[in-house]
Amino acid sequence: MKYKVIEDFKDLQDNNHIYRVGDKYPRSGRAKNERIKELSGYENKRKVPLIEEVEDNG
Repeated sequence: MKYKVIEDFKDLQDNNHIYRVGDKYPRSGRAKNERIKELSGYENKRKVPLIEEVEDNG
């Protein structure tokens, strides 16, 4: 699955990398399911979804 950033944030688990709206997440490799769930829901420090799943059209 692919994800995109919907709110700017600093990823404290990725060397404080700054993600901007529209960036893909993660910037490289694969993220753990637990981290995806945290960032796409309300169980993070900001208490708002920061990423969302995007359709993979190929």
